[in-house]
Order: sequence, then C-alpha cells, then structure tokens
Amino acid sequence: MLASSPRHNTAQPTVGTSARPVRRQPIRTCVACRTSGGKRGLLRVVRLPENRGVVLDATGKTSGRGAYICPTSACITIALKQKKLERSLKAEIAEETVLALQAAIQRAEGVADETATSQDSQSGECSVAKPET
Repeated sequence: MLASSPRHNTAQPTVGTSARPVRRQPIRTCVACRTSGGKRGLLRVVRLPENRGVVLDATGKTSGRGAYICPTSACITIALKQKKLERSLKAEIAEETVLALQAAIQRAEGVADETATSQDSQSGECSVAKPET
C-alpha cells in the first residue's frame, strides 16, 4: 500500500496554520447575468414547497426550489424584466417579494458603496466575490 494515494487527500497542514482543512464554498450562478460566484455573495430567492409563494431567503437554508441572483440593482432589474427569475423558479413573483429584493439590494449597495472606490461603484457591473479554489 502506498503512503500517498491519489485517491485519498492525506495532506497535512503546514506549520503555523490551523489544524482544520480549508472548506470550499459552494459556487452558484446568477440567473440574470450568469456570473458564477460564491453562494454567500449572492441573494437566494426560494419557491416554497406546495406553491405557497416565493420569498427572499436570508439564511440560505429555507427548503424549496432556489435561484441565486447578484446583489445589484442591474441584475434584479434584468431578472424581473426578462422574467428570468420566474422561469428559474417556475412560479410568479409576488409584489412583496419584489419589494423585499429591492430593499435587500439597497442594503447591499449601501455597504458596497462604503467599501468600494467611486470608479468601481459607477461601473454597474456585477461584482460577485469569486471563491478561492
């Protein structure tokens, strides 16, 4: 039996690092702009089981069919106007869900404007944090 089998990751942490291996963040794709990014950097919209409606999922753990979207007003506008979110969830989006999305975008862009430079915030492009591999 070989000491370092390619089938088993037996890499030991280097000196000075934590004993836990680094966990990978799941990658999801925005339904509007098709940009891939980390699950935590996107908003999740969920169609609840038994067609009980569509809600914004802040925890990322609500059961039901989910769709991810970038936290930018451009992506929300595209997803709603071109009905990409409705198509992805296979359900109609209620007005209260649209208002919740817009409120979440205002909060997200408010935080982003404080941390981003003025040049980056005026570009209007999606800026989803890419996970490290």
